[in-house]
Amino acid sequence: MSLPPGTQLGRYEIHSRLGAGGMGEVYLAWDKKLDRNIALKILPTELAANRDRLRRFDLEAKAASALNHPNIITIYEIEQIDSLNFIVTELIEGETLRGRMQIASLKLREIIDVAIQVVSALSAAHGSGIVHRDIKPENIMIRHDGIVKVLDFGLAKLAGGLSDEVVTPEAPTRPVVHTNPGVVMGTAIYMSPEQARGSGVDARTDIFSLGVVLYEMVTGRLPFDGSTTTEILASVLSDKQPQPLARYSRDAPAELERIVTKALRKDREQRYQTAKDLLLDLQNLKQQLEFESRLERSIPPGAEAISTSPSTISAAPISTAALSHSTGTPLKRRRILAILLAIAVVATFGVSYLWYSARSARAITSIAVLPFINASNDSNSEYLSDGITESIISNLSQLPQLKVMARSTVFHFKGKITDPREVGRQLGVQAVMSGRLLRQGDHLIVRTELVNVADGAQLWGGEYDHELSNVLGLQQEISREISEKLRLRLTGEERKRLTERDTTNEEAYESYLRGRYFWNKRTGEGITKAIDQFQQSIDHDSSYALGYVGLADSYALLEEYAGVPSNETLPKARAAADRALAIDPSLSEAHVSSGLIFQQMWRWSETMEEYNRAINLNPNYPTAHHFLSIYFRAQGQLDDSLREIKRAQELDPLSSVIGQNVAEIYLLKNDVNSAIQQCQRIIEVDPNFPGAHDELGFAYLKARRDEEALGEFRKTVDLSGRTARYLGDLGYCCAVTGKRTEAQAILRELEEKYDHREAVGQYLAAVYTGLGDKDSAFRWLDKDLERRSGIRLPFVRWWFTFDRLHDDSRYEALLKDIGLKQ
Repeated sequence: MSLPPGTQLGRYEIHSRLGAGGMGEVYLAWDKKLDRNIALKILPTELAANRDRLRRFDLEAKAASALNHPNIITIYEIEQIDSLNFIVTELIEGETLRGRMQIASLKLREIIDVAIQVVSALSAAHGSGIVHRDIKPENIMIRHDGIVKVLDFGLAKLAGGLSDEVVTPEAPTRPVVHTNPGVVMGTAIYMSPEQARGSGVDARTDIFSLGVVLYEMVTGRLPFDGSTTTEILASVLSDKQPQPLARYSRDAPAELERIVTKALRKDREQRYQTAKDLLLDLQNLKQQLEFESRLERSIPPGAEAISTSPSTISAAPISTAALSHSTGTPLKRRRILAILLAIAVVATFGVSYLWYSARSARAITSIAVLPFINASNDSNSEYLSDGITESIISNLSQLPQLKVMARSTVFHFKGKITDPREVGRQLGVQAVMSGRLLRQGDHLIVRTELVNVADGAQLWGGEYDHELSNVLGLQQEISREISEKLRLRLTGEERKRLTERDTTNEEAYESYLRGRYFWNKRTGEGITKAIDQFQQSIDHDSSYALGYVGLADSYALLEEYAGVPSNETLPKARAAADRALAIDPSLSEAHVSSGLIFQQMWRWSETMEEYNRAINLNPNYPTAHHFLSIYFRAQGQLDDSLREIKRAQELDPLSSVIGQNVAEIYLLKNDVNSAIQQCQRIIEVDPNFPGAHDELGFAYLKARRDEEALGEFRKTVDLSGRTARYLGDLGYCCAVTGKRTEAQAILRELEEKYDHREAVGQYLAAVYTGLGDKDSAFRWLDKDLERRSGIRLPFVRWWFTFDRLHDDSRYEALLKDIGLKQ
């Protein structure tokens, strides 16, 4: 069944047919919702009724979507509309390896580069328990920028799952491209002996198939002779060995001959046992060839007679003409010079090799842990994928020699299709970890991958199958293995830090994960639910310090997000923080929570002590620097505040909240242009973050760009769902720009929110200040003082909306009451 252009499949519109295979047809289509071209692979209607075919189609999608690697095609969606089953994938603009080989012979470096990228993809797949089983030139795409993508996991099999199928020579696929008469095409000619026999397959099957592809790229022919598929299979199953590469390609290095020969061993016990081993050999060969090329360019004219191959360097027969000098140097001296040059070559290669080996063995000192993908299609499991990610980040952050990107930065990539190398380059880290979590009943299946940003190589891949009741053990196991794969040399104390913060009670840990999940929503409802979960956590384990930290953080923010007066919440927050510190005084997070609570209690010296203590315990904890910056702002120390918030931004570069604070300090220092640029950078990355638009509104007000300021404040209110804090800023802007009627309407809305405990008096005071009604402004600020509105009232010290109050004696008295100087 072919689909004509213009056919609509849900949100996809068919444009043209790209090709066909035994598992279906592929079309170029347009995604109308996301405005992008995609590839759409459809299972033929007459085969959809075939359960076996339909199962294989479904298996392809699930297998491929479980992988996240720059050299593996990205699956966007699996869908069924009416009688059509299809997969939506990224559109790869380029050509198949088959098409490239038909145009011209590939150069040696291009061959090795393609092979390295394919093996890197296979290594990632094998690490996740997936065997491709259909490696061939038609399933390898080369993009215009040289990036290779492995396609069509149509025969992929989850290791340990379904029993092996007997694959007939012609069954899996049919050729997408047509070749010259007499050239045998199809999957069968790339089969390993065990696959041709219908025996069990594993990762070594893919290695054999890639060996066939490698041989074909180098020589332009297949390693096993035959004019038909049957004859070729007979050759594969016989004892006959392929002809040497050198017979067809004089440029093939001896090391490449060894690699291909080992990959094509018919006894898989003699073959490469893992794709990672093959990858290392190919990478070493690539480096050797690059070294030879540099060496060749550096050899002085007249010294061409000396062989410079690292594997065969020797003093070759020396031509007198080649080494003669215009001064007539004696032959003996020329030979000595030639030998010295050969020694220099050997020494250079040896030093380079040792340098590279030492470099490759160095520990990786920076990492980003991307949010684990919840592959369960169950929103109730989201707390697990988010929570395990956050726990791994938190544990790894305890290692002083390791820079770990903060949660708020990496969670910018949540739900996005990402290339780990691109993410790593963007964040300036050496390694990126990603993972997928699948919940099946009472079991959790987690697949992880650690990628070296420098070359895209997989440093490690793991698959974990744990009972849901052992989430804690799963997280600890992953944290330990990452530290080992990063080649970090940990002291006994540092090894202890990886897990000592954790509870030993699984129920306590799971409740903690739920609590952090709700807390990170930063809504009144979310904070309330978080309190319930953290309380359950410490009920299960009364000595779980992090559970008390979560409880303290929740009570500390309850006024900000739910309008509950601080005089009701701070005693509970203080008690929880004190309990956490009593259990573990070395817990940096507990000292930060304690500092925040002291700050709300207006006990400023203790605030400073706690933040400094937290930074001494963990200098790489961005929240500690962030909160210390706010402390300095309250004290009027703007240079110190900017220094600390900049440090927080270094540690958490994509945090919108931290970026907003940077912009705010620029404004306080009257650097309006820098503030505007900072806000625009945030909006470019996170256009729906209200705080950036709010800060930009104040910047425009300072620049006397009133209409633009109003536009930004209105956008802020809409994005926040008419949150009281941002309503106050919009009301102030309306008041100072002459829109008094609108400002009065906002005051009425804020009064209703105040009555429902959804606002603090400061927000109304800001609007009254803009209207010039100082008496009403101080009346509302006094209400906050009576309720000890600790989290917001100190903002009067620096917040722009209160500039007009600074010359009033009541302002100085207010600051004195909260322990601050004017």
